[in-house]
Amino acid sequence: MVKLIHTLADHGDDVNCCAFSSSLLATCSLDKTIRLYSLSDFTELPHSPLKFHTYAVHCCCFSPSGHILASCSTDGTTVLWNIQNGQTLAVLEQPHGSPVRVCRFSPDSTCLVSGAADGTVVLWNAQSYKLHRCGNVKDGSLVACAFSPSRNLFVTGSSCGDLTVWDDKMKCLHSEKAHDLGITCCDFSLQPVSVLDGEQSLQFFRLATCGQDCQIKIWVVPLSHILGFELKYKSTLSGHCAPILACAFSHNGQLLVSGSVDKSVIVYDINTENMLHILTQHTRYVTTCAFAPNILLLATGSMDKTVNIWQFDPGTLCQARSTEDQLKPFTEDWSEDDVSTWLCAQELKDLAGVFKMNNIDGKELLNLTKESLADDLKIESLGLRSKVLRKIEELRTQVKTLSSEIPDEFICPITRELMQDPVIASDGYSYEKEAMENWISKKKRTSPMTNLVLPSAVLIPNRTLKMAIDRWLETHKK
Repeated sequence: MVKLIHTLADHGDDVNCCAFSSSLLATCSLDKTIRLYSLSDFTELPHSPLKFHTYAVHCCCFSPSGHILASCSTDGTTVLWNIQNGQTLAVLEQPHGSPVRVCRFSPDSTCLVSGAADGTVVLWNAQSYKLHRCGNVKDGSLVACAFSPSRNLFVTGSSCGDLTVWDDKMKCLHSEKAHDLGITCCDFSLQPVSVLDGEQSLQFFRLATCGQDCQIKIWVVPLSHILGFELKYKSTLSGHCAPILACAFSHNGQLLVSGSVDKSVIVYDINTENMLHILTQHTRYVTTCAFAPNILLLATGSMDKTVNIWQFDPGTLCQARSTEDQLKPFTEDWSEDDVSTWLCAQELKDLAGVFKMNNIDGKELLNLTKESLADDLKIESLGLRSKVLRKIEELRTQVKTLSSEIPDEFICPITRELMQDPVIASDGYSYEKEAMENWISKKKRTSPMTNLVLPSAVLIPNRTLKMAIDRWLETHKK
């Protein structure tokens, strides 16, 4: 379950972006300010709000260490802030003074990317605050950006719908039309996934993009592109019935959240690609969403000038739940509004009013028959009744189906076998204890997943994952 635990209403205009560090939440707005809040009690810091920008602030993001905050604005600048005292560290001026719409730090904090309305992409040296390289897209404004967790590439999205992939030297590796009416946001999952190609197991990062076409698209990007770069389209997530303005992966890569012009926030299980929760507390367009890195919190911001803080039940973000556990709340716990959203996604929007008038929630939906559709809901068209029944039967099948495959989250990235004694390494990923100890003992002080240097050799038992694996084994005993 997801519970609304706090609402921040300090901004005087639309909230454009929110971002987490391990201890703080930052929000920015059309009111030209950035505000900082403590995650311990959501009180605003003494030196907040941060004021420098002379026009709307479109985006803000923390450096990976959490010590520096970047913000960018219509005024053509990207500002770096010391979060300890709220002082400006640097003011980076976009070439030609074009309004800056998005900014992002690289995973190793060495670089900062800023994208502007005139299509310019600037790669800044985050230590010297100097312009390192500059490029541009051929059409549209740059409105979205995300770094690959492995740092060696980043993607940008434009208002014309182009998704462009760049390497760390600003070489364009790939470009294609991803969303017909324009991209609005993009985000990488920090958690790689494995795909079997013949006898070889290949690792990929998931990339999510969303746009004005009301779609969320999932792509896969290879972890290594020594033999050439390839961006592959994987799937499209349904649920929203209006343009989608924001999307973000949870830190463990299991969930994806999106916010839309339809005023709703949808939380997806990224493995099954099913909707887990639909949040409808905002009263205007949802413009931004972000997951906290280490705790079960989600922030959503809106044109209603508020930021809502949501807390997840620990079971929701558990890295390993059985397919049955995932699907039951997806359908049986649906509210009447959830059913309406599902009908819209199935191109049955005209029936939403009828279902709501008859108080059809998830349980009622699963119990509908051809007789109740005709007699109780008065759906006269035989074809329409047949379509509804076919879609409901798909839901029933999902609820009943329990996959016998080992969930990828239970498999050690090193051994590719089911983990018996999972531990969390300092890179945030889980491994089989013996395999990771052997990895480190061979003086490989780099992460098996990201190839970055491990901050520490300490391994912490992942008891939550161990319990989930044990539950799964019990369920799948012959």
